[in-house]
Amino acid sequence: MTLGMVGLGRMGANILRRAMRAGIAGAGFDRDASAVAALVAEGAAGADSLEGLVALLDAPRTVWVMLPAGEVTEAALRELHALLAPGDTIIEGGNSLYKDSMRRAAEARAKGLHYLDVGTSGGVWGLQRGYCLMIGGDVEAVRAHETLWRALSPGEGAAPPTGGREGRDKRPEAGFVHCGPSGAGHYCKMIHNGIEYGMMQAMAEGLDLLRRGPFPELPLPDVTEAWRRGSVVSSWLLDLTAQALALDPDLKEYGGVVSDSGEGRWTVDAAVEHAVPAPVLAAALFARFRSRGTENFADKALSAMRKGFGGHLEPKAPDV
Repeated sequence: MTLGMVGLGRMGANILRRAMRAGIAGAGFDRDASAVAALVAEGAAGADSLEGLVALLDAPRTVWVMLPAGEVTEAALRELHALLAPGDTIIEGGNSLYKDSMRRAAEARAKGLHYLDVGTSGGVWGLQRGYCLMIGGDVEAVRAHETLWRALSPGEGAAPPTGGREGRDKRPEAGFVHCGPSGAGHYCKMIHNGIEYGMMQAMAEGLDLLRRGPFPELPLPDVTEAWRRGSVVSSWLLDLTAQALALDPDLKEYGGVVSDSGEGRWTVDAAVEHAVPAPVLAAALFARFRSRGTENFADKALSAMRKGFGGHLEPKAPDV
């Protein structure tokens, strides 16, 4: 197969690169011609339009859309519906609302197309570490792309085996999971990001308390480095935090303005809709709102974590 990628930003370009490094042919389109040229220099085929991209692919075609949630994704899907043929597959890997994915799958199905919503976690480190993939859609289309999922995911060696999984689906142990029908992949990714908000907030508040507590000279870079080894709070977020503190113990690079990219709000909306108490996740979202009016060390730590895993830069004041 040749994987066609629409959107060659931080995530899309590296997903295509990782697939190509695993031996999957790649083709890409982006409105930024320089992004296309960079992938062409690495062996991909390049296109200057969606129509041109589809023309590069052999049937049955697979097109991965990796664009910001909202109208830009809707527009790309409308155009692809007119260009693709029955039996082709659209993969939508952005952070879209799961209800949109359910609707989009029905629209694609009416045209004979397969539609997979794939929640994708891994950030700017996914090229090296692999991506955790949460997949929604029909069983046939998921199975038809297993070679792609295995190429992109971290693999079984990324974590120690979990006891008690004997006889269960082996695919999650490689880092990808078929969550269920259309919408389930993006729903899982939405909750994943809501949990991420809560974990980040807890770590940031703890660091603030360490910094402003009774021992103001605590060596935070050393404390977090020690925590990485044997502590029950060890995690990739802690790794990124320790790295940021090692480089800049006062986090002077950061102003502490923390954006929210939508999934945290949707998670809280889902909690309200289904009457599920989620006070930690709600409080973490509201803390991001508060960060836009005041500055403290906790918010700087949050900004450092967001930059670490996703390459997210703090917005300038007029954009907040």
